[in-house]
Amino acid sequence: MIVLDGAMGTEIERRGLELPTPWWSAVAIRARPGLVAEIHADYAAAGATVHTACTFRCQPRVLGDAFRAFAREAVALARAAVPRGHTVAGSVGPLEDCYRPDLAHPRETYLREHGLAARALAEAGADRLLCETFASVDEATCAVRACAETGLEVWISLTPGYDGALLTPDALAEGARRAHAEGAAIVLVNCTQLDLTRPYAEALAASGVPFGVYANVYGEEPEEAAPRYVEAARAWSALGARVIGGCCGTEPGIIGAVASALG
Repeated sequence: MIVLDGAMGTEIERRGLELPTPWWSAVAIRARPGLVAEIHADYAAAGATVHTACTFRCQPRVLGDAFRAFAREAVALARAAVPRGHTVAGSVGPLEDCYRPDLAHPRETYLREHGLAARALAEAGADRLLCETFASVDEATCAVRACAETGLEVWISLTPGYDGALLTPDALAEGARRAHAEGAAIVLVNCTQLDLTRPYAEALAASGVPFGVYANVYGEEPEEAAPRYVEAARAWSALGARVIGGCCGTEPGIIGAVASALG
């Protein structure tokens, strides 16, 4: 069992910094790097051992060549904030809005642009690459292929959307098999509300692919959500999940409860 960290974007907002799109949580690297480091450290203290660099939703297409410097800052912040032996995952997000798989690009575009992000994060010193919150299986497989070319371990997380409307459990399982064939070491489901995750975790377990889960509790009070999150995490673990973390609305208290409950 590997404990992944929890949300960065919603936690930054919870601590008082507004995050505009399209940069989302990544804007905090420049605006309040100390806050980003503080959140990384809090997740480490809670029991997470894999920490996601704050590069989600900030693509080379937005920053151009400046993305390389940005990636170095994000990875260095995470590395300095967590104990030796913990690992840093470079975050690679979709080219467009996570919940708009209809905004598609040609395969060549996906391979080229995700390759730019992957190489920048690898050069920045990330230990692995985490492709996060992909609702398009076609884009996800391209992202995995581009990331795998760096030689780093690649994880991919597919999202059925907040309400489960974007991917069925069967479609997610088929996406997991395709992503695994392209080189993903672990396939996760993320960014769907906690109460909707069970059928997706079951589908991933049945797919035969190493898998993990990190769910949303967006709009809920963390202390009220924590017992339900632990109960769900126990169920995911019983199904064979190798990685468990948190997505939107989770915070260090929830990750700490999971780490304590699952050892």
